[in-house]
Amino acid sequence: MDGSRTDEAPFFSDVDDGPEGGRAYWLHADDGVRIRAGVWPLDGAKGTVLLFPGRTEYIEKYGRAAGDLAARGYATLAIDWRGQGIAERLVDDPLKGHVGVFSDYQRDVRAVLALAATLDLPQPWHLIGHSMGGCIGLRALHEGLPVASAVFTGPMWGILIPAAMRPVAWLLSSTASLMGLGGGYAPGTVRDAYVLANPFEGNNLTKDREMYDYMIRQTRAHPDVALAGPTLNWLYEALKETRDLARLRAPAYPCLTFVGADEDIVDVPAIEAQIAKWPGARLEHVPLGEHEVMMDGVAARTRLFDAMAAHFDAHGEPARG
Repeated sequence: MDGSRTDEAPFFSDVDDGPEGGRAYWLHADDGVRIRAGVWPLDGAKGTVLLFPGRTEYIEKYGRAAGDLAARGYATLAIDWRGQGIAERLVDDPLKGHVGVFSDYQRDVRAVLALAATLDLPQPWHLIGHSMGGCIGLRALHEGLPVASAVFTGPMWGILIPAAMRPVAWLLSSTASLMGLGGGYAPGTVRDAYVLANPFEGNNLTKDREMYDYMIRQTRAHPDVALAGPTLNWLYEALKETRDLARLRAPAYPCLTFVGADEDIVDVPAIEAQIAKWPGARLEHVPLGEHEVMMDGVAARTRLFDAMAAHFDAHGEPARG
């Protein structure tokens, strides 16, 4: 399949709250899996942000972020990874978050890069990787992602699992995968979209009620984007990938990373360890922030996107080949 095809895909402009002109495209990765990419173009943009969402997420969730970036001079391209959004689901139960092997996500990256080139999106390109997208993005940097700089928010460079339970998670997920049972839900995971299964009070995504309601409205309006907990195979693959990435030297890109002071989904010490070995990288702890620091209140988002844009502006050299 040709990852550079530009077949139009559904784009949910009724709920994205993004800049005018947003549109989406169907793409096929080189193994034939159909994914979706969304673009918010910007006339006169000084560059384009490749936005790699987290697990369970979908293009339209980042409409407001695209607006924040457009206000600072950047176009945005986002992706529905395989198995989520309205990309092709990989198991019979569409609510299960599943992947065959973690390296398959790099197939999706290559398809999106082909689209960005076909559309001649303004360069230089920059990366924002959130949560699982931060894990995928770090691997892509190691493989030469053609961006001038990178920003990460709550990157999944480690999964927050109590120390006593970590060997159990490894054993259970690996055994299930080897026995062909990796399609079952990982223990303790929800069976519905997080924002539909959990009230705002006590959620671990954001302290801003309006942004939480924004996510609820999107999921209720377009139920096909909903995703529940991960499968055991996804967990095993994620554990392996985060372990392997932790063993590598840092890639040679300018890097700025944000993590919420109240983060409790990803492993903050793993983030700190990655940044500690990354020359010139900077880590900022966001006061009162939770996992989704891009989904916070207006004042917090203004500070965040100002800092991101300043980072991109400071590293506007031509993209890497």
